[in-house]
Amino acid sequence: MAELINPFIRVGPEPIDPGALLAMVPGASDGAVLLFWGVVRNQNQGRAVESLEYETYPAMAEAVLLEIAREARERWSIGEIAIQHRTGKLEVGEGSVAIAVASPHRAEAYEASRYIIEELKQRVPIWKREGYADGPGEREWLGGHIPIPSAERGG
Repeated sequence: MAELINPFIRVGPEPIDPGALLAMVPGASDGAVLLFWGVVRNQNQGRAVESLEYETYPAMAEAVLLEIAREARERWSIGEIAIQHRTGKLEVGEGSVAIAVASPHRAEAYEASRYIIEELKQRVPIWKREGYADGPGEREWLGGHIPIPSAERGG
């Protein structure tokens, strides 16, 4: 697998500083630095959302994120990658996930970032519960994914 020079991958309750993530990734040969910034929105499937809660096993989630970052490095000519995902209760407008990717060219940065967020949603053991505004204390776990061992995925 392609090694990352200085990977930054964190899953936990700490707020995300997008400027700090962006500053971590560019190298001298990079002409593009891209940030994907996921935030808590106020609605989902027609229901008013007032908060989200994320739960995970941080060590397992970080291991899968590192695997995904390495896969992105193998597929595209990119530099460093930084990924951070929050856990705990988040309010509308708060950042929940950030992915910073550096690359010599923008196309690879966009493709790698898209790959990382899509794989994160499919493979990383992070579970999300929405808190709704239309009923006091009404909350619901959203469908998640059970991680598939890489051997079963053919990797």
